[in-house]
Amino acid sequence: MIELRNLTKYYPSELGKQYIFQNINFTFPEGRNVALLGSNGAGKSTLFRIIAGSEYPNSGKVITDRAISWPVALATGIHPQMTGRENTRFIGRVNGVGNLDEYEEKVKSFAELGIKYDLPVKNYSSGMRSRLAFGCCIAIDFDVYLIDEATSVGDQKFRQKAKNALLQKSKTASVIMVSHDLKEIRQFCDSAVILHQGELTYYEDLEQALSVYKTL
Repeated sequence: MIELRNLTKYYPSELGKQYIFQNINFTFPEGRNVALLGSNGAGKSTLFRIIAGSEYPNSGKVITDRAISWPVALATGIHPQMTGRENTRFIGRVNGVGNLDEYEEKVKSFAELGIKYDLPVKNYSSGMRSRLAFGCCIAIDFDVYLIDEATSVGDQKFRQKAKNALLQKSKTASVIMVSHDLKEIRQFCDSAVILHQGELTYYEDLEQALSVYKTL
């Protein structure tokens, strides 16, 4: 269960508070893979970050009893002074991974970092950092995976590998996805939520939601 309770988010400006949404109450359906849709500037990325816990609302809260991933493919929590291996162990401990040695090897293999796994992340390219973060996330069994344009990571071969891994996860866990790629949304999602003018509307029928989305 992921419940948004009286959720309000605004940003201060010279013209006063600019509200993204105000007093939203909404519960995401369980057991569904949900696309989060909205026009540019609707606030879907902000809402996504709030669900992930990487940004805070001005008031209200997110209530959940699920283990939620950080946004897949974002290098959240990766420390540049630590090696890839050290980052992996740290992330594993924070997320309650039981067998850290096994987790280390899974991440190393998936991220395809080779000997650079033991170099400080500050020496990595942006693509290598993203592959490390992706590997750390996908090697943990979360209840809900947050996917934000995740399959743009790395070269074409790695992107396909990433997509296949996420599709496998989506069979046993729930997915909340933000993407502009309708083909990708159809691959991962079976329903959708549209954020429009500060209101959330759930569509059990994905195609109906996509039809509405195209008119926004």
